[in-house]
Amino acid sequence: MNQNIICWFEIYVKDMERAKKFYNAVIGTNFIDSPMPGNSPDGMKMSFFSPMENQGVSGALIEMPGTKEGDGHCVNSMVYFPCKDCSVEESRIKAAGGIVSRSKFSIGEYGFCAICVDTEGNPFGLFSME
Repeated sequence: MNQNIICWFEIYVKDMERAKKFYNAVIGTNFIDSPMPGNSPDGMKMSFFSPMENQGVSGALIEMPGTKEGDGHCVNSMVYFPCKDCSVEESRIKAAGGIVSRSKFSIGEYGFCAICVDTEGNPFGLFSME
């Protein structure tokens, strides 16, 4: 069994293509669209950050009626994306349509973080050791 504390995450979005474009511009992710069973009569769309076989933590963007994306202020959960130096990815946020809520800051011996908001209003973090 995979021993990662977190094994999956979902980020709820209003506009799948806009969200994929944002994350591709910021962290370079090429998404894998998932075919939904029966052409998804409820309108659900899913696009994976990485292959399902990934042994690390993986997740997906989800567009589905009835879900609530973030509002950019209230944090129910936070996903952190690993970076070599999070200031590099942070520098791409504004041009991609997002917001930097808190620019790169030190968390002491544990590295550095930046707190951002995507085009859908979802807060997320960038993490690096440099």
